[in-house]
Amino acid sequence: MSEINISDLKVVTEKLGQQASRDELRLTVHAHQEMAEENISYDSVCEAMMNSTVIENYPEYQRGPCCLLCGQTESGRYLHIVCTTSLEVAVIITVYEPVPPKWITPFQRRKKI
Repeated sequence: MSEINISDLKVVTEKLGQQASRDELRLTVHAHQEMAEENISYDSVCEAMMNSTVIENYPEYQRGPCCLLCGQTESGRYLHIVCTTSLEVAVIITVYEPVPPKWITPFQRRKKI
């Protein structure tokens, strides 16, 4: 895969969706643990990534470019997925369901007081 502009959210979203559809994903131990705790399947992660929006982009993150995706599974469940954005295989760093009190909606973070 050729180099992409990791600051272009549309390009990043398309690339990650394609990686999910081609099973070009790897899970960190942390992601696997979070998925087990929240009863999130690998297939659900793929579905959510193929129907996602980048809600936070971290192109300058010290460990490498990554982003926070919000996607919806076929059953309507919203998932947040933090993953790399510049590798041939997307590394899933963590996965969770965005719920209160931290999240107002799947796309809106509660402000810290």
